[in-house]
Amino acid sequence: MASGVTRGDYKFTGASTHTHTSTLYQKAGIPYNLYMREWNLKAGDPLSLTLSADARLSQTDYCNDQIWELSLEGGEPVALAFQTTFGLRARSLRLFPRFGENGVHVIDPTDFSTAPVIRKFYPNFLSVSFSPFPNLEVNAEFWIPHSQATAGRLRVINHSPDKRSVQINWVSILMTAGEGERMGPMEFDNVHVLGGSTGDLAPVMFMTGGPQAGTSPYPALTQILELDPNKEYILTWTLAGMSDARASFDLARNIASRNWEAEFARIELLNSRDIEIYTGDPDWDAAFSFSQKVAFGLFMRETAHLEFPSFVLTRQPDQGFSLRGNGVDFNYTWNGHTPLDVYYMCSFLLPAAPDLAKGLLRNFTNTAAEDGFIDWKPGLGGQRSQLLATPLLASLAWRIYQSTKDLAFLKAVYTPLLEFTRLWFTEKHDRDGDGIPEWDHAMQAGFDDHPLFSPWLDWSQGAEISTAESPGLCAFLYSECQALSRVARELEMPEAIPGLEALADNLRTAVEISWDPAISNYRYWDRDSHYCTRGVTIGERLGPGEISIDRAFDHPVRLLLRLHLIGEATRPIRVFIHGTTHTGQHVIEPIPYSSWRWHLRNGTATGERTYTHVERILVEGLEETDQVKARNVAYTGEDHSLLLPLWAGIPAKERVQDLVEKSITNPNRFWRRFGIPATHDIPAGLVKEAVFSNQIHLPWNLLLGEGLLAYGFQKEATELLTGLMKAILQTLKRDRSFRKYYDPETGLGTGDPNSLDGLAPVSLFLGCLGVDLVSPKTVFLRGINPFPWPVTVKYRGLTVLRQLDKTTIIFPNGKTITVSDPSPCIISLENN
Repeated sequence: MASGVTRGDYKFTGASTHTHTSTLYQKAGIPYNLYMREWNLKAGDPLSLTLSADARLSQTDYCNDQIWELSLEGGEPVALAFQTTFGLRARSLRLFPRFGENGVHVIDPTDFSTAPVIRKFYPNFLSVSFSPFPNLEVNAEFWIPHSQATAGRLRVINHSPDKRSVQINWVSILMTAGEGERMGPMEFDNVHVLGGSTGDLAPVMFMTGGPQAGTSPYPALTQILELDPNKEYILTWTLAGMSDARASFDLARNIASRNWEAEFARIELLNSRDIEIYTGDPDWDAAFSFSQKVAFGLFMRETAHLEFPSFVLTRQPDQGFSLRGNGVDFNYTWNGHTPLDVYYMCSFLLPAAPDLAKGLLRNFTNTAAEDGFIDWKPGLGGQRSQLLATPLLASLAWRIYQSTKDLAFLKAVYTPLLEFTRLWFTEKHDRDGDGIPEWDHAMQAGFDDHPLFSPWLDWSQGAEISTAESPGLCAFLYSECQALSRVARELEMPEAIPGLEALADNLRTAVEISWDPAISNYRYWDRDSHYCTRGVTIGERLGPGEISIDRAFDHPVRLLLRLHLIGEATRPIRVFIHGTTHTGQHVIEPIPYSSWRWHLRNGTATGERTYTHVERILVEGLEETDQVKARNVAYTGEDHSLLLPLWAGIPAKERVQDLVEKSITNPNRFWRRFGIPATHDIPAGLVKEAVFSNQIHLPWNLLLGEGLLAYGFQKEATELLTGLMKAILQTLKRDRSFRKYYDPETGLGTGDPNSLDGLAPVSLFLGCLGVDLVSPKTVFLRGINPFPWPVTVKYRGLTVLRQLDKTTIIFPNGKTITVSDPSPCIISLENN
């Protein structure tokens, strides 16, 4: 549900009519199917075909996780190929079928009688249908049962009236990384297999049915099938990548002997909990389904460092291998996740997988220190950021509770979350003691490439973020205080409520004071002076010496020093600022070396004091050709975090109208064809350098979309979602993957492939649709269907048919209820 909306806003309805289910769908022109959906996706459609071991069904190995991807075309040779790099331990390993009949052999899917079509897809399973020759139907299944193994079946049916002989080669081409051996024939226990080596792995491929192993023209396991008319034949193959060839063979053979029908039934049963969405646009349907597939596929099983399953941010064939064996060498995509990551992930988990959502939050609270400190990014390998977590956890806990009504979970997390929130208001994080905390680092704010505060980018101002107070942080903390107050009431523990409400009132007041009617938006302000100052250069020089300034300021300013060094050597830099502070005290402020933050040969340092008058700056330790510039810190830049009070429910409706109309949906400001970018006021000359600051960040767009919906801006939220979907779909078709960022002007995706941050926001779609799925027996409705086509949503036997003028709910027992009133209401089987 959108922030700020409680279930008390809904009414129960008892109005109902009963209609035969299939008739409803026939009238609406929507397919009706009680079974798992079967797709018909080809090359050129939206696709994301990466597979990995599903943590819900099997053990996963965080440090040795082998991830595969299906390609419907391309490669050398061009083939329907299942491929991996074993986490860069190989240049590639490609598995693909080669078919022969009457002396004719085909590999290239463009030469097939009918092209490959994706029929089913789950995080660890894919089904593809095609015909290599006329009247020869093949269904290829690909399955990842284990972090170090893959498997599959070829189901072959001869639809011609005559018996035919077909040769099937299951090819395995290994391109090693450095030393190793390409795949070739081997024998274990009188069984013909293919084996090779690369890195520390000795992969072995096994096939049932007594195949022959050969290398002409490619290394392959070969069988000749004598096919009677209209009978199905099944070939099963497996490949394991252990460090020893014998171990690989044993694992591969063991997997081949499993009860495959039972295994696939488990896969389908588990994934039947996903939300199925039928819109008037099949591309949208595919994007929402692939988003859920990718989201669940990011999960890894618990480790010694985290008690509950966690997730990585991307899971691609080049990833998954830790050279050190413990994960400490993984990069940011595998070394943990932040509260904002978890918030976005839970938009896919709820209501389908509440236990995973609860576990993610418990992983944070279980790491809490005695003083309430919760780490910003706990990882499965024991990684810790040593930064205080973004204050989004209590809001998330309340959201999970709204979906689960699990009071025991709420009790378990309440105290650590209360102490965590209180820690934000201590002297370490509220440096001026005014009840308005400051960020400690730009990464906490979920915006690494910040134009004002990023320390490692030459084009960024590079000011110290702890010198600013932020409407975005205030909004997060306000939402936390509100959520904790709700939790306290639910638990009948009201002692903390007055203090939480006082903190929330103070935060709200500070945010509203920062409103700038000239731009119809909120502003950053200086921590100590509480002014939003514009940045100007006040002095510069080459080499050591004095920068004479002698300048008074209408409002107190904080100084920002920038150095550009010529040459590679370090410098014994010493800087002293002479001036009068905002309290009227004359000071000489030293800038210690520890205050400097460096990127290559450029350094920035932010003063600790604010000045109404600056006399001079003394610089020592520079070379004659080094350049130093002095500016006052600018707090006037705009980014998406300044819009966050909308999500938190802070502004009154009159102000929201201005914020939405003049800032958010203004095409000259934040509103773009494909979504809301992180910033809108980057100078034209810096746009190419500031590429990620000018991109669409979907988790932030989700927050803003939720805010729009909470204030009743359904039309605007739907337009926002539509733009996001256009960007996502064109990237899925072009790259066959989601992307971390999307360009606001072109919609092109960039950044990590199949990143959590790039998945299509299913929960925002449901919010725009006005459907909140609580359980198979309860659904919340509000408003009307804003889309140009009827929409069907299926969840665990519950079906919601949202037409333009009415909504029909079909419960798992077949009972049907039709609602025409757009007023918010709860439709529950127990009440009808």
